[in-house]
Amino acid sequence: MTLEMSQKKISLKEVVGSGYETFWRFRGRYRVVKGGRASKKSTTSALWHIYHMMKHADANTLVVRKTYNSHKDSTYAQLKWAIHRLGVSHLWQAKLSPLEIVYLPTGQKILFRGLDDPMSITSITVDKGYLSWVWIEEAYQISNEEDFNKLDLSIRGETGDLPKIFTLTFNPWNDKHWLKKRFFDVEGDDNILALTTNYMCNEFLGEDDRNLFEWMKERSPRRYRIEGLGDWGIAEGAIYENWQECEFDWREIAQRETAQACYGLDFGYATDPTAYIAAIVDPPARELYIFDEHYQRAMTNDKIADMLKYKGVEKERIIADSAEPKSIDEIRRMGVRRIQPADKGRDSVLNGIQYIQQYKINVHPRCVNTIMELGNYVWDTKDGQAVNKPIDEYNHLMDALRYSLERVQRRRDSVLIKPQDKSQQPVISPVESLVSSDVATTIPAPMAVAIKKGAMLPEPPEKKQSKKSKRPVCPHCEKSYTRQRGNSFYCETHGWQGSVGIPDEFVVKK
Repeated sequence: MTLEMSQKKISLKEVVGSGYETFWRFRGRYRVVKGGRASKKSTTSALWHIYHMMKHADANTLVVRKTYNSHKDSTYAQLKWAIHRLGVSHLWQAKLSPLEIVYLPTGQKILFRGLDDPMSITSITVDKGYLSWVWIEEAYQISNEEDFNKLDLSIRGETGDLPKIFTLTFNPWNDKHWLKKRFFDVEGDDNILALTTNYMCNEFLGEDDRNLFEWMKERSPRRYRIEGLGDWGIAEGAIYENWQECEFDWREIAQRETAQACYGLDFGYATDPTAYIAAIVDPPARELYIFDEHYQRAMTNDKIADMLKYKGVEKERIIADSAEPKSIDEIRRMGVRRIQPADKGRDSVLNGIQYIQQYKINVHPRCVNTIMELGNYVWDTKDGQAVNKPIDEYNHLMDALRYSLERVQRRRDSVLIKPQDKSQQPVISPVESLVSSDVATTIPAPMAVAIKKGAMLPEPPEKKQSKKSKRPVCPHCEKSYTRQRGNSFYCETHGWQGSVGIPDEFVVKK
């Protein structure tokens, strides 16, 4: 096949490459492609839509992702790349507001929408021709099959002589996903094309990238099976089962008096990503809300510092991987002054996991890499039996999450005890408190130690008196606090701070 533009001819075989002939010629309703990284599934989808819109003057395309804001750096950029790759940039116009790409000779459009705004999809119309094709990128992020069904029913109406095609592309992180049963476990349906692709059909892949896959094959076979070969991930023995993907406003959660913000950072570079995570934890409610992340390879320390500043957390306490003290010092000198190393002691990984397992974990849909790791972070096995150790894969954000909660886990403003016979009742650890159905009360943090019944509590340490009494000030505006409640202080600008209520590492204006 060739693309003819005046006197210019472009070979599609040379541009698209091999491995996708069935994909290119399919005319059924559902064209579903799961694949590993670098398998050309997204680039081929982009090329297909650009080529066929130029070939069919009445065709328009809708591109959908879980969240609208994720289009700009993914599908929008991919389609612009395809236009340039085909040598037809002078015939297309890419707009940012609204986000759309227009074929200038006919006025056909590529529209972008997110499932986080359902009304923008149900009310969609085109000025010319028909809405013929839908491309759903990262379809795995659509965790609810009903959301897909609504989208499927929303794209209705005539398409002339053109087939109405839904193209779904994704990485197959978990075999429990509805996509497997809906499209891959079905036989004999002419309306479904279910393909699996991998990096071996990508003739444009550089030698360094191929070497990375070979390294993964040898060192990390489970990861290679999913990210390399495009096989379904098998999430047996999941470490965290108490999590859900859900929409929430983290600002509202932060208004709770018992809410605390936690930030964690795990270093990576060549083969592993640098992983940053931001969460709000409510210890008394046993709820954890993960609202932000960053996940990127080959980040130097200056880029990490810039990323943290861009997110506006350079003044917050960030707990980072203690294995790289030099990196922590460098980032601190670059203006992220409250970054500090994590405490890695014996059994710190298991202790951190057990602590997080006590919480109900809520993950915002935009944290796609956190969702991916939570779905693949499982217990390791030996001779087919699970062992008490997590796999050394899909753990970058999981490690960052453990680091971020260290101070909360260690300090614990309070612990739970049963109300009856308080004078004789020993302190119950947080783990034990979870299995108790009794109403619980709290005791001060200095007493938050597990002791045997009848044992004497240690005397509290004497407070060191400063030579000169000085009224405490807010570290953010250096104004004196106006009120005090226990160990908490109130700033007229930044609200309550301290070990009770919103802590000093996350300030919320009342």
